Amino acid sequence: MLEPGVLTLAATPIGNPLDASVRLMRALEQADLIAAEDTRRLARLVGALEVETTGRILSYHEHNEAERTSVLLDALAAGDRVLIVTDAGMPVVSDPGFRAVRAAADAGVRVTVIPGPSAVLTALAASGIAPDRFTFEGFPPRREGRRTSALEPLAAEQRTMVFFESPRRTAATLASMAEAFGPQRPAALARELTKTYEEIVRGTLGELAERARETEVLGEVVIVVSGAEPVAASAEDLVEQVLARVAEGERLKDVTKDVAKAHDGTSASELYDLALSRKR
Repeated sequence: MLEPGVLTLAATPIGNPLDASVRLMRALEQADLIAAEDTRRLARLVGALEVETTGRILSYHEHNEAERTSVLLDALAAGDRVLIVTDAGMPVVSDPGFRAVRAAADAGVRVTVIPGPSAVLTALAASGIAPDRFTFEGFPPRREGRRTSALEPLAAEQRTMVFFESPRRTAATLASMAEAFGPQRPAALARELTKTYEEIVRGTLGELAERARETEVLGEVVIVVSGAEPVAASAEDLVEQVLARVAEGERLKDVTKDVAKAHDGTSASELYDLALSRKR
């Protein structure tokens, strides 16, 4: 049940309305004010769920978020039950809502979340790419130069990376990824998740980029990219680190064991002999 004076963020279905939670349905019925990214999309969702809203509905998107956040704060101060929903998935995550959360937190207003569908987790789970450690990178920059500059620093990222992309820019983005990360990097392209024409294509970035060039990409897109393989540091790379610690008073034998343990594939004895020869 929604509480008066509490800001509630609610995840909405990313495709299939049957994924809506019971809590979301009740929140839509109980809210005094619903801030919706697209009021028409909200109307379709409410119709599909066969729920009735009685509260005021306010358009709340990236172009008016700054000015309308004060409206939400005033409603909360008056004790209204305020609900934020976006077109699909969780508010704040590549969607409106962050300004409201920050403003509410600064004002001492409680913020709570109704969890639910997530395109990030759905694509990650179905990708076939290691999900144990991952980073969400959102939408890459639209312009090629800025996109390249944003992707290049991620080439050494060892965690799985998840991106959102527009179908119109998917081919260009995959080409940029193949150039930045290498065409052989494993990846998966997921589109229309939970919808009738859901599709998940797995392969290398080079293969996915070529496919996107030849076949029109339709629907909402999530790209999952495998992290970089760890590169074992050589004794030559680590010897200066060893010598610096020895210079601070640590025993050479202890330091070489410690450093070798922290870098898989590095030989403690080789590191010890190299450091000893450097000291001489």
